[in-house]
Amino acid sequence: MPPPSTVPHAEPVATLSGDEPFFIVFNGGSGSEDAAQTRRTIEGKLTDAGRAYTLFTVDQPKHLPRIAEMAVERARRENGVVVAAGGDGTLNAVAAAVLPTGLPFGILPSGTFNYFGRTYGISRETEEAVASLLDARIEPVQVGLLDGRPFLVNASLGLYPQLLEDREVYKQMLGRRRWVAVLSALITLARTPAQLTLDLLSHGEHRLLRTPTLVVGNNSLQLEQVGIPEVAHLEDNRLVAMAVKPVGTLALYGLLLMGAMGRLGDAARVVSFGFETLTVRVRGNRRRIKVAMDGEISWARTPLEFSVSPIRLQLLIPRDTSRLDRS
Repeated sequence: MPPPSTVPHAEPVATLSGDEPFFIVFNGGSGSEDAAQTRRTIEGKLTDAGRAYTLFTVDQPKHLPRIAEMAVERARRENGVVVAAGGDGTLNAVAAAVLPTGLPFGILPSGTFNYFGRTYGISRETEEAVASLLDARIEPVQVGLLDGRPFLVNASLGLYPQLLEDREVYKQMLGRRRWVAVLSALITLARTPAQLTLDLLSHGEHRLLRTPTLVVGNNSLQLEQVGIPEVAHLEDNRLVAMAVKPVGTLALYGLLLMGAMGRLGDAARVVSFGFETLTVRVRGNRRRIKVAMDGEISWARTPLEFSVSPIRLQLLIPRDTSRLDRS
């Protein structure tokens, strides 16, 4: 893998004929809509448009990587487009299968915040998202890597994965709504978070940091909304790291509020910086640590290596970009 600094800022953009078959990985367990209705909407819109498609239904999360590979293989044989239909975890898993192939990649998102889709004007509303697929162009988009595994929006360790785990519990009880995510965060932050001592190496410079969490961002919309000024670095084949210095629960509530107001970058207790590559070692003989990648929790061996993928994802986005809605 070449170093990120040698990755070109532009690369040839594939074109679409408009007749490519869609191979759709459909996660029936994702999103707040009724899965059966969502499937009927997808099938109805594509049938009405006369577009060939194959739907691969995921019945259990553990089967998602295998089914994604099946869709990729069919798309390679038939010069098609691979489409991920589901939440952030579904988009991540299917993108991971597509990325090395250079195949066109489309999304029908249903994640709570839909940062990845909204960044490129792709709606959570199924009918609108399918319409975007039918009249799309290809945009090569940057992908982050954690130990070689891709992420679209962010990757994190420490408190942030715990917030995500707790959020899923409350969503199961109360539904997939944004206010549920906020309520869950307030409850999680009420517990005193553990502190990590991290040794960071980037661009030949070491930094020792004590923090409850480290988040590495690859999504301009998310960074803009919380007010992190280094968002411009994402256009330079770089990622953005964000960390909070040790604070108490009340201060964490204050930081949550500042993030909601888009002023997190103004907080004295927040550290952020852009980078091309970042090595993270965890003090205390931690050989493994829990990480979150696009909302999916897993364990990773330390040290952790963050970088930008030398391959860009060939994402289908709406052809008419004058009406992009990132709200």
